[in-house]
Amino acid sequence: MVDSLLMHHFLKAVSLKATLIFVGDVDQLPSVGAGCVLKDIINSKRIPTVILDQIFRQSRESMIVVNAHRINTGEMPIFQGDETHKKDFYFFFIEEPEKVLEKIVYLCKEGIPSRFHFHPLDDIQILAPMHKGTVGVANLNVELQRELNNKKEEIVRGGKVFKVGDKVLQIRNNYDKDVYNGDIGRVVSIDGEVQEMTVDYDGRRVTYEFSELDEVVLAYAISVHKSQGSEYPVVIIPVLTQHYMLLQRNLIYTGITRGKKLVILIGTKKALSIAINNNKPQKRYTMLRERLMNQCSDEL
Repeated sequence: MVDSLLMHHFLKAVSLKATLIFVGDVDQLPSVGAGCVLKDIINSKRIPTVILDQIFRQSRESMIVVNAHRINTGEMPIFQGDETHKKDFYFFFIEEPEKVLEKIVYLCKEGIPSRFHFHPLDDIQILAPMHKGTVGVANLNVELQRELNNKKEEIVRGGKVFKVGDKVLQIRNNYDKDVYNGDIGRVVSIDGEVQEMTVDYDGRRVTYEFSELDEVVLAYAISVHKSQGSEYPVVIIPVLTQHYMLLQRNLIYTGITRGKKLVILIGTKKALSIAINNNKPQKRYTMLRERLMNQCSDEL
């Protein structure tokens, strides 16, 4: 997730006497900012690199790990585990987007809490490839807010409705408030008189003036890109051909590896196959690999 500019400033701050070890996964989505730092470092073949590509103990415990590995190598996941595998990976085959939406709402509201005893808001995270569409982030948040939150206290700001009890996401770094892009919290109070909304982030309460509410969005559903770097007990991912523009192997792989205990895909095998077979990386002309190769060659 580290782009070239951030890595530049980071390295400038590191002592020349320090030993520096990078740990990362080049098969996930690239940084939002410019660059492809980790992949360029590895591809330069000038930095000592160890690649972990063997599955050991977890292969008998988790189909999430097994299927993530299969997808990463271009294979379709195993949809039904045998007796040696924990049943923590499911695929519901549904074609119509409206039916997929209904299934997601049902799973969050009743199916998963009753069968697996996970909390609808604290434990379950919907990860969508796109923002638009029937099962895009925007519409999913509207539908899930209506079904999962019956609280009356609310504020409408910029076309967005926030209610007490909502799950929300901070979408930009705010150093004054000590909250950062990707932080997820719950709305605990809305005070119309003083024009403030308070969000609880893991026990720490942050107050926003109504004029600052463009910094947060509903987070019943978020994009796969926004989820990178985070983990959730339960992940649900819609996979449909209407997401064609963003159906890529690294996106599906990233989404699946966000789930810790349960992963559910909903959609069609065709859409999943399109994504797994689409491993064309977005070409980034960084010159970092070439500069590392030349610099290290000169020093040698």
